[in-house]
Amino acid sequence: MKTLLCIIHSPSNNTSLIEQKVSAKLKSETSNLNIIIKNPFFANTEDILKADGLLIGTTENLASMAGATKDFFDRNYYNVIEKKEGMPVAVWIRAGHDGTGTTIQMKSIIKGLKWRLVQEILICKGPWQNKFVDQCINLSLGFAIGLESNIY
Repeated sequence: MKTLLCIIHSPSNNTSLIEQKVSAKLKSETSNLNIIIKNPFFANTEDILKADGLLIGTTENLASMAGATKDFFDRNYYNVIEKKEGMPVAVWIRAGHDGTGTTIQMKSIIKGLKWRLVQEILICKGPWQNKFVDQCINLSLGFAIGLESNIY
């Protein structure tokens, strides 16, 4: 059975709603996939090394990835470099503005770790819209099904 590690930073009611809905959908729509959902502060190198795929959900703060997400990478980057090359990754960003800074950072980290971004990064930008929940669910579920079906 493959493992999908979901690192989701959800500091607000809206991002918490996204996390809850994504989590529920992944668990109800996959049957042969171990789904692990962790706050970035509690995820560690061992979690990454055991994962077959990584889903990252983060906010953008002050034109940069959230500090919690950056902390996750700061603590684990050098411990996993060259150990998980080719690992499939999908990312969604909740950005009040345009998401450019976080997207650049994410792509740089993914490239440095030689992971494989399997879908374009989803940026839910601007004032809150209910459609963000469905967009994040669709990206996350599509990734999970692809991982479960050995597409990634």
